Amino acid sequence: MHARRVSEIDWVHWSPVEPATLIFIVRSQQILLIRKKRGLGAGKINGPGGRLEPGESPIAGVARELREELGIQATNTSRFGEHRFQFVDGYSIYVHVYRANGLKGVPTETDEAIPMWFNIHEIPFDEMWEDDRIWLPLLLEGKRFSGYWIFDGDRMLDYRLEVHQ
Repeated sequence: MHARRVSEIDWVHWSPVEPATLIFIVRSQQILLIRKKRGLGAGKINGPGGRLEPGESPIAGVARELREELGIQATNTSRFGEHRFQFVDGYSIYVHVYRANGLKGVPTETDEAIPMWFNIHEIPFDEMWEDDRIWLPLLLEGKRFSGYWIFDGDRMLDYRLEVHQ
């Protein structure tokens, strides 16, 4: 699939190559982010998360990824959104987005990620995927959303973002 515009894709029949998760732990005006060491987005700052294993539910995937990446457990977790990412090279990924208001344990660096706390008003968007600056503020405001994104490698070409009440 070589679409370069959101309008060029039949999203009703679109099927992602992989399902994945993202989770953002927010407490006391701070957000827990990671610097990814490997995989899609290696070197970038993002929320913890990753690809789901076969048969794994999104919430179970979030819990597993937090254990593997940071050695922690989220508390007060809720689903806030979804993203459909289509890359011009044919790769695609459907991402379940969660927010949690607490955690158990101390975020610890692993082979996969370096944990970092940021003030929610000082998020390093210049070191993140381009789309994050568009939708992450919605999550911080408590708004739910659905995103449709077209990327060519690291470069965002087009998007549509729906905000739900």
